[in-house]
Amino acid sequence: MQKSFLLYFLITIVGVVFIGRLFQLQIIRGDNYDPIHNSAVKIDFDYPERGYIYDRNGVLLVANQLSYDVMIQPNQVKSLDTLEFCKLLKINKKSFLKRYNKANNYASYLPSVFLKQLAKEDFAFLQEKLHKYHGFFIQKRIIRKYPINAAANVLGYIGEVNEQLAKMDTYYEPGELIGKDGIEKQYEGFLRGSKGKKYFNRNNLNKVTGSFKNGEKDTLAENGKDLMLTLDIKLQEYAQKLMIGKRGGIVAIEPSSGEILALVTAPTYDPNMLVGRKRSKNSAILMDADNLEKPTYDRGLKASYPPGSPFKMMNALIGLQEGVITKDSSFKCYHGYKYGNRKGEFMKCHCGIVGRPVKLKIAIAKSCNTYFSNTYKRIVEKNNKPSEGVDNWANHVKSFGLGDYLGYDLPQGSPGLIPTGKYYDDAYRYRWNASTNISNAIGQGEVQTTPIQLANFTAAIANKGFFYTPHILKKVDKNPIKAPNFTEKKQTSIDKEHFDPVIEAMYEVYKTGTGRRNQVKGIDICGKTGTSENYAVVNGERIKLEDHSILVAFAPKDNPKIAIAIFVENGGYGSRIAAPITSLMIEKYLNGKISKATKYRETNMLNISLQSEYDKLIPKIEEIASGTE
Repeated sequence: MQKSFLLYFLITIVGVVFIGRLFQLQIIRGDNYDPIHNSAVKIDFDYPERGYIYDRNGVLLVANQLSYDVMIQPNQVKSLDTLEFCKLLKINKKSFLKRYNKANNYASYLPSVFLKQLAKEDFAFLQEKLHKYHGFFIQKRIIRKYPINAAANVLGYIGEVNEQLAKMDTYYEPGELIGKDGIEKQYEGFLRGSKGKKYFNRNNLNKVTGSFKNGEKDTLAENGKDLMLTLDIKLQEYAQKLMIGKRGGIVAIEPSSGEILALVTAPTYDPNMLVGRKRSKNSAILMDADNLEKPTYDRGLKASYPPGSPFKMMNALIGLQEGVITKDSSFKCYHGYKYGNRKGEFMKCHCGIVGRPVKLKIAIAKSCNTYFSNTYKRIVEKNNKPSEGVDNWANHVKSFGLGDYLGYDLPQGSPGLIPTGKYYDDAYRYRWNASTNISNAIGQGEVQTTPIQLANFTAAIANKGFFYTPHILKKVDKNPIKAPNFTEKKQTSIDKEHFDPVIEAMYEVYKTGTGRRNQVKGIDICGKTGTSENYAVVNGERIKLEDHSILVAFAPKDNPKIAIAIFVENGGYGSRIAAPITSLMIEKYLNGKISKATKYRETNMLNISLQSEYDKLIPKIEEIASGTE
């Protein structure tokens, strides 16, 4: 009797447990049950095509190509001939164990990449034999292909998802691909699409027996969206060619829209170097911290330089707005500007106008340091309160987007530096005046800007007081962007009426001033050359290096179509390298070709290399820059 009772009791308990488990699976979990944790369910991912990327004229910049990955699901792996398997994959046993343990430690029930991007010939051979190795299978994958060797810094690249990211974002599995930089990273959500999933039941022999729940949970892959960029790839390619043998950054913007036409960093690299099995090896070379060329460092967005003489136009505009000068105000120049109370405090000037009154137009055209030092002093000491004066000056400067990231749609950047009254109060314990930071008058001192900030500043001048936030995305699947940040005007703090005399002066730069030798027939160019003195500490000794070459410009004068800022490191006077490159780019963009009359200019720029100057920077140095043209 006792035994019968015990038997009935055990049967009842087992029945209750079974019914409870069935209730949990069918009722509690129901449609929300995720079969991914069930070893009896096989999951096949269907990877979508990543969106294509085009330039503003529809030229294909980024396409796709098929890749084949060997996948592993550790809890399905059975005893195998390790040596034979390693021979098939062309790896050693140590590598096999490392890859297996990595996958098993992450999640034994999830498929992950065991060996990525097989060669086509290896894939065909392996596919015939892989059925012998349970827990391993081939997964087709889409990787990138770059038809044109240009704009690597803009396009970016894709790389593998690591375990940490996969745990943070459930969409991704370890080893899948994700945008790592540039457009690929910034617009990953558009480009990646949505992968499909198919669930299959399998028996204890690991064989598929049919769809899980008749395919109710299966999803279809959705291809990524195609993107059209604002970039003009022909202009981009041309600028990159002109910068071979040089270091620096170039940014070209369409003033009427804020669209980035060219974004160049030099030196650069072939984007195809970061595709395929050689990616790891190439990335180690390109991203080596000891590589002074820094090909992956976007100088157009991140490199901060003193703006030099182009910044004089900023002080002219602020002086006009604050009423401390007019377009007819004049100052006499005696080879420079004396400041402070100590002997030897003298800023040299090479404008060539000695002892005669210099007005605004000629001051910009001839780059007169004396004129802008007087103007800056009047701005800062307008109310005999230098700290408030510098704050007022800084607010005007920042209204042009300087001293900030600008809000453009690329993941890299630098804010630069526009000093405030507090900056100098802290540095000099409230004992300072305009003479203390007079270098700000000519774009030196503490002022730091990036090429994209100066290009935007130039576009704001071309527009006579407003700008659109620079951006690189034009359309998503043929639909124009509508983001307010990129389509709404940003007003500067300078009234429209004050821009005309500055624009006339910039036009004079190319007629009779420092840019006169770089005119282009039929195109009215407005610009300003600049030079930043460049010092370095090499082996503990401070030495003078070749100056940085700078130029900003827009064209044509009426209804401007392009605004440019160029920095060429160690390039010398702005009129030597930056000015010819600017004129060539403007001519190429507006006319579509380089004329016979200016072909010599192109030949000169293509043949100039500054490598001998850069060699002086070896070993590691600490750069110190000051001075101006």
